[in-house]
Amino acid sequence: MAVRNIFLETDEVLRKKSRPVEKFDQKLWDMLDDMRETMVDANGVGLAAPQIGILRQAVVIDVGEGLYEMINPKIVHESKETQNDAEGCLSSPGEYGMVERPMRVRVEYQDRNGKLCSARAEGLFARAICHETDHLVGRLFKDLATEMLEPDEE
Repeated sequence: MAVRNIFLETDEVLRKKSRPVEKFDQKLWDMLDDMRETMVDANGVGLAAPQIGILRQAVVIDVGEGLYEMINPKIVHESKETQNDAEGCLSSPGEYGMVERPMRVRVEYQDRNGKLCSARAEGLFARAICHETDHLVGRLFKDLATEMLEPDEE
């Protein structure tokens, strides 16, 4: 396992669409392990493969409820109820903005072995899923922010 470099918002890879993962092999497992280690090292709650320069549909999330590895994730339901809160990104260090997200989501994905899974999430977990899956289509939180916050407002 290794801590990888996190690409910054100015890197063009973060604006590209990721391809689905098709091979569930040691190379994928090593990438997922590196992503987890990188996220933990950076004190993050989520990390998407494009943030380490890999255009594959894979994210890792841990908001304190345990690690989720989501391969080829698809949000299949969003609640009409929303949450509007400060959001940041490891690719935009020290920057935060107000972003409206669904309060609850349901996501379908594959685990590291290719098994189909689903999860229901609310609050911070739902926000993290939305944020990380946005990375897979080249969208950053700043694209959705209604206002950027000063560093002392976070």
